Amino acid sequence: MHDHHLPQFHVRLSRGYVNDPNGPVQFGGTTHLYFQSRSLADLSVPVEWGHATTDDLVHWTLHRPAMSPVPGGLDSGGCWSGNTVVDGDRVRAFYSGKVDDSPFQSILTAVSDEDGANFSRPVQVVTDPAPEEGVTMFRDPFVWRDGSRWHMVVGAAIPDGTAAMRLYGSADGSDWQYEGELSRLRRTVVDGVDTGEGWECPQLIAADGREVALVSSWSHAGGPGSVLAFPVDSAPVPRRVDDGHDFYAASVMREGSFGQVLFGWIMEGRDTAGWREAGWAGAISLPRRVWLDGDVLRTGPHPAVDGLRDGPARPADGATIGAQAEFVIPSVADSGTISLRFGAHERLDLTVDVAAGTLTLDRGSASSAPGVAADGVTVAQAFDDRSDWAARVFLDGSVVEVFTSAGRSITTRVYPTSPPPWRVEAPGGTVVWDIAPAIAAATDAGSRLALPVS
Repeated sequence: MHDHHLPQFHVRLSRGYVNDPNGPVQFGGTTHLYFQSRSLADLSVPVEWGHATTDDLVHWTLHRPAMSPVPGGLDSGGCWSGNTVVDGDRVRAFYSGKVDDSPFQSILTAVSDEDGANFSRPVQVVTDPAPEEGVTMFRDPFVWRDGSRWHMVVGAAIPDGTAAMRLYGSADGSDWQYEGELSRLRRTVVDGVDTGEGWECPQLIAADGREVALVSSWSHAGGPGSVLAFPVDSAPVPRRVDDGHDFYAASVMREGSFGQVLFGWIMEGRDTAGWREAGWAGAISLPRRVWLDGDVLRTGPHPAVDGLRDGPARPADGATIGAQAEFVIPSVADSGTISLRFGAHERLDLTVDVAAGTLTLDRGSASSAPGVAADGVTVAQAFDDRSDWAARVFLDGSVVEVFTSAGRSITTRVYPTSPPPWRVEAPGGTVVWDIAPAIAAATDAGSRLALPVS
């Protein structure tokens, strides 16, 4: 049966569980995106590395998993998060290998000589922390090169509530030496945001000539928190990268023809029973560009996403849409609300207040289904008067990504019980584009990766 909640232009599986993006990397003119995946929507299934490729950052082909756990090996409990680097004529992956009885996820490397499609048996390249160090979490390598020198950061948690990025260096990508901590911060609250007991998925991205760290705040008791960013050339004052409810585990492509690109994991906004019944969970965000506003990292849709538009723009007010669409509110628009009317009693409201400089997302009435999150969010200083648009809103089934002209973003989920067609009410000047499905399965994908539900 048709599932109108299933995204059609965000990378995801038609069946199974998707979480952290890994990589991505451009190799031979093709961009490869790897991601945590399970063949079933069941967290007891060991994690593999799912694999998708694209030539334009928006139309994706799904392939068979590029990496799977080796029975009895260093990743027997799962191939967890990391990234990839082009190493001559091959792709080298660095990742966390889970072994169920180990206190840490060991840092492993594996190599693909097959255009990034399959990786070799892994070897460990970094020694696990010694017991006397007191490290309570250690995982998720991120590797990059600066000239001939290789660098790696690994996320860590230390018993006194300190989150850290441990730094390693190498001349060849195989033999690594510990070089100390790139950054650390005792757990605190900044602008109402918990900075975390530990930092998962550390990444480094260059923005406006400075290196900026992205980390995913985490705690033993609470698990995942928020994606935070801060320049590494000063004491860390982490700020949220996305103000929504469902963006986590950011992943960076540092090099390539598209410039530096950021992806994230779009989590579910429904309880476990909901996604298990659906048979799928999770998606990967649209590609984003980044820039600095002072010391604060801002994001916006990568210019490539314009290629998703199908047909001409039309006035949004009074329009009837399907489950895939993009809305653009012009910068000259008066204050007002885009209301997506899913049914008689279901709607999503996004309110622009030009005078206050705020954008508010209200999903309190977006779904009448049980077990669905309904909290909203307001972002301040949302608009840049130098832009010709105030906000762009991407709707893809249950996924909503909102971007404002000043670089604020809101990633969230909605699960209306009413299927399309849906009706739009919008401020004057707001336009809408339809978006066609952009995910396909490769011929090598077999039965595990069915074509998108249509």
